[in-house]
Amino acid sequence: MKTIHWLCLSAIALLASCAGGVREETPPTRFNDATPVGFPSTVRYFSADPRDFISRSEDMRRRLELASPDGTINVLALSGGAAGGAFGAGALVGLSRRGERPRYDVVTGVSAGALIAPFAFLGSAWDDRLIAAFAAERTAGLIRSSGVENLFKPGWFHSAGLVDLVDHCVTYELLDAVAHEAARGRLLLVATTDLDDEETVIWNMGVIAAQGGEAARRLFRDVLVASSSIPGLFPPVMIPVEHNGVRYEEMHVDGSLTTPFLDVPEAAFMSPLDGALLRGVHIYVIVNGQTGRMPLTTPLGTRSILAKSFSAALNHTSRTHVALTAAFAQRYGIAFKFTEIPLDHPEVEFLDFSPSNMQALFDYGLRCAERGRLWMTIEQAVDRAEFATVGSRRSPPRARELSECPLEAPPTDALSLTPPH
Repeated sequence: MKTIHWLCLSAIALLASCAGGVREETPPTRFNDATPVGFPSTVRYFSADPRDFISRSEDMRRRLELASPDGTINVLALSGGAAGGAFGAGALVGLSRRGERPRYDVVTGVSAGALIAPFAFLGSAWDDRLIAAFAAERTAGLIRSSGVENLFKPGWFHSAGLVDLVDHCVTYELLDAVAHEAARGRLLLVATTDLDDEETVIWNMGVIAAQGGEAARRLFRDVLVASSSIPGLFPPVMIPVEHNGVRYEEMHVDGSLTTPFLDVPEAAFMSPLDGALLRGVHIYVIVNGQTGRMPLTTPLGTRSILAKSFSAALNHTSRTHVALTAAFAQRYGIAFKFTEIPLDHPEVEFLDFSPSNMQALFDYGLRCAERGRLWMTIEQAVDRAEFATVGSRRSPPRARELSECPLEAPPTDALSLTPPH
């Protein structure tokens, strides 16, 4: 009987390996100008396309001059991190409470950061809705196995929970508010990965919102879902596009597959820039995870190994991208600060969307921001990492202060992500 049981399972696995859904062809040219059906070409561009970047950079600069007449341009980049997104949500609410949250002229989001980005873009007045988006009733069902049927689908988990979460947040009211701010010159950008092209696609969410109607709401939602859809775990999002009058279909997945966060487009690292265009720019990055962590024994389980593998990849790419951004900022005289969950913080499990873990991460981000210990320079981050690794005897005295974003119980007026019954 056991032999028959295993033979049946093997046969199912073999069939699953051969199974695949039918889809339309993708556009045949790299860095093509295909656009979602019914939307203008300004709706998106490829991060690595230098020609497109140069042609758009001057237009973006003019828009930002409209948004910020004094020449100060605040850029907020929100990284991926799955459950770690609760840290970024708490940090933004903490900045609001402290009264130190500026109006960001450019807000970008990748993966979990993409879900936060619209609320960050719309400012402190939308904090209650940001908190509601991360409420236990919304996030607890994000990870749901689809059982045996997942063998025949392009994702281990159901996407229904993620789609429902985003669909609930993307209202016509939100679209109208985003369109209003975009008309003032501000930019809301979200990154996905075009898996067919294997490139980062940057979506101008303000252009989508300005289109209005149900088609705009669906595309806005689908871009956020795609940016958060970890390949292999969640199904990809298929987006119909048109190129030279021909209909195609693109497969979009998690933006953090190709970029951990979006502050400087890839093409900007490869193209000489006019420093005058970047005068007055301040870049702030919230890393919704860690750029390193203390050693911790990994259990012998598929989920644990998978989660740690994704975490390791994201940690290392985030660290590299932070270093690249710091070098870019130094070269062009840009003010750059960032924050992250420190490496000596108790382990952040990438796929743990339980209410207790989400609340703990939210509270930690909230306290760090409220106490004025959120932002660091690259030099301060190195000092803090050294303090966490070797202790106070061998690290600079200033590193002790940087390590003290306490882990004690939250204050009595802390905000709960679990609504009262």
